[in-house]
Amino acid sequence: MDVTRSADGTAISYSSNGEGPGLVVVPGNNRRAHHYDAFVRALPGYRTHVLDRRGRGASGPQGAAYSIDREADDILAVAAATGSALVFGHSYGGLGALHAALRRRFDGLVVYEPGVSLDGSFDVSWLPEFNRRIAAGRRRAAMALFLKRSRLAPVPDTVPMVVHHGLAYLLLRGPDGAETAAMMPTSPGELGEIARLDSDGSRYAAIDSPTLVMGGAKTPQYILDTVPRLAAIIPGAGHEILPGTDHNAPDLNSPALVAARVDAFFTR
Repeated sequence: MDVTRSADGTAISYSSNGEGPGLVVVPGNNRRAHHYDAFVRALPGYRTHVLDRRGRGASGPQGAAYSIDREADDILAVAAATGSALVFGHSYGGLGALHAALRRRFDGLVVYEPGVSLDGSFDVSWLPEFNRRIAAGRRRAAMALFLKRSRLAPVPDTVPMVVHHGLAYLLLRGPDGAETAAMMPTSPGELGEIARLDSDGSRYAAIDSPTLVMGGAKTPQYILDTVPRLAAIIPGAGHEILPGTDHNAPDLNSPALVAARVDAFFTR
């Protein structure tokens, strides 16, 4: 992992692979750089630089003044350090990528289901209880609440809460469990920023980078609905909905498919 310094002096680590045009990859919530290894391998024509965002690995903490602007600072710092002019952001990392693009023009920007709340699309009513559980160290209970209310668990919305507790137990006891638990304290700040930034999305009309907004057809509708809306706001942006894919397509379920569409957009 290489390390650069963000605008506030925070260390930001990133892994670099491949040869070709520089591409900064920004992971989502509760994800680290290595979760995008398969995605990176499917992009052999690029020099990829995958961040470990604040609160992860060798990167510094979120800090008391944390906001989406710090995430944008970090992305811009890695882009400057590596000479990269292409950016891919996933989920909350997509929100950071959008805000980085508000401050400089990239040769290409792709965001996959970015953490954008449009006109209240992101339900914030459960966040206070989630934050209380995190603060109390009740990470399994917090994860269960997140899975239930975000509707990102691979089960129907109607299943009882006990099922989500079981899923949370498996996640936190699995191969990535310790790592996921260590990252969870970053979630209140990140989810809080999604809520704070809720708007009609008009701020994103200032983005002048060639942009593609992507989504997966199996993603919950409240997330999927933002994909065409956001693309309509960003001048000249396009959007694609990939059949058979969900919110974790880039990092887990369909990385090669997402990478192929990203490559097609950048080469086009």
